[in-house]
Amino acid sequence: MSGTSRTRPSGSSTALSEAYDTALLDLDGVVYAGGQAIDHAVEALGTARDGGMHLAYVTNNALRTPAAVAEHLTELGVPAEATDVITSAQAVARLMADQLPAGARVLVIGGEGLRVALRERGLEPVESADDDPVAVVQGYGGPDLPWGRFAEASYAVNRGLPWFASNTDLTIPGARGIAPGNGAAVEVVRIATGAEPQVAGKPLPPMHRETVLRTGAERPLVVGDRLDTDIEGAFNGDVDSLLVLTGVTDAAQLVAAVPEHRPTYIDADLRGLLTGQPEVTEDGGGFCCGGWTASAGDGALVLEGDGDALDGLRALCAAAWSHAGDGACDLDADKAVARLKL
Repeated sequence: MSGTSRTRPSGSSTALSEAYDTALLDLDGVVYAGGQAIDHAVEALGTARDGGMHLAYVTNNALRTPAAVAEHLTELGVPAEATDVITSAQAVARLMADQLPAGARVLVIGGEGLRVALRERGLEPVESADDDPVAVVQGYGGPDLPWGRFAEASYAVNRGLPWFASNTDLTIPGARGIAPGNGAAVEVVRIATGAEPQVAGKPLPPMHRETVLRTGAERPLVVGDRLDTDIEGAFNGDVDSLLVLTGVTDAAQLVAAVPEHRPTYIDADLRGLLTGQPEVTEDGGGFCCGGWTASAGDGALVLEGDGDALDGLRALCAAAWSHAGDGACDLDADKAVARLKL
């Protein structure tokens, strides 16, 4: 059902790590948050890898190099090589190299990961709008990126230079909570210039292209925590997806998801890779999963029963998505979602 208007989460009679050959894993909010491993992530990934699943790490965060990301993962207990990591910096560097002459000077607003990716594509990073750049690229530069860097980008873009962005995630999860992401920084430059960047990262095609070229996956499963990047990217790439509830997406947002934001599977965390997924069945207008039944009532979603809260969420999603069809669900879901205590 990938790439179509999904009306309910799918079931799987076998473990997802067996049904798919490659997991395309987001990092922030899925494997780690604030640099620390998320509960159960290390053990689950180790078991999936030992069972033969290829693990690839696909991140919109352009700050660090693939080698640095792989080193961090290995330190956390998830052995990885630089070739296992695909970043939006790599995707935007390829996008730019396809449009700019070899050796072109590029004004970089971001971190080392972006500079390394540009050099790999034969482009020369520069630091000032007065260094004769022919384009501007913006990527996440970490919480300490000086405000003056946004001014530098604005000077260059206002001179008519083409503007690129690694990604436009408005937020990024961390150990202390949700912080502004590269998308928030892009908005600063957009306000100052009135321009629109070319964007490479999830959910857009350049990132999917980069991932396919680098992994060679035949039966990929996208694993993420964000509806508007990970899940929409899977939708655009016509591949299946697993949403884990360890990052920015909560149950209410999932129930209200528009078609391109509806994942194939839903689970609490990465342990979901190691199990099958329960079927959601329809019975007399209601949708059943485990001990729960969800239905569309008079202006609200109704949830009855008891059992595993995730089964209740799957049933609620089926009721909401079926009711909404190709749009967003307009029913009040607050009371039903509150029953799940997720």
